Amino acid sequence: MLRPDQKVTIRGLAEMLGTSSTPVRDAIQRMLQDQVLEQRSSRDVRVPVLEVAQYLEISRIRMELEGMAAGQAAERATAGDISRLKRIVAQTETAMAADRWIRAVEYNQRFHFALASMADMPVLLSILHRLWLRMGPLIAGYYDSARGDLVGHHHEIIAACESRDGAAARAAMRADIKKPRKGIIAYINSFESG
Repeated sequence: MLRPDQKVTIRGLAEMLGTSSTPVRDAIQRMLQDQVLEQRSSRDVRVPVLEVAQYLEISRIRMELEGMAAGQAAERATAGDISRLKRIVAQTETAMAADRWIRAVEYNQRFHFALASMADMPVLLSILHRLWLRMGPLIAGYYDSARGDLVGHHHEIIAACESRDGAAARAAMRADIKKPRKGIIAYINSFESG
């Protein structure tokens, strides 16, 4: 998983993904257009370090949209959906216990997208994918350095799904996104002082 300020190359990404350079070149061009990557010079393409204001704006948007998705998901959740969420949380906890934070962050993202899929709101899911492309490296870098709890509110969301309490699921998701705010701001600021 990429980190803020990480330099990326076509060759490096192609090797990491086990593919040729042509699809990677095309993907990098799309990511530059979507501001997922930034080009500092002709040979320097990097994962951007979000400014605090950008992070806060995306965080607020995520709280609203993912809160809405969690509320809708809780009202629609099947026993199979709830089992899937519990499995993802268990995988996240196992990865955290094994100090495999990159893997834990991947499971965290999987949990968030599972809820959005359960909500059956494809337009919302598409928007969230783009937001997570911008936020993913920041979240991964922060949790890899801070080793914070990724699942506390996820248990609350699952309980809300079990009781079909959309309002509780929405509140728990909003709290989940807001909880690491101070730490993530400090992490962003560390790039300026580093």
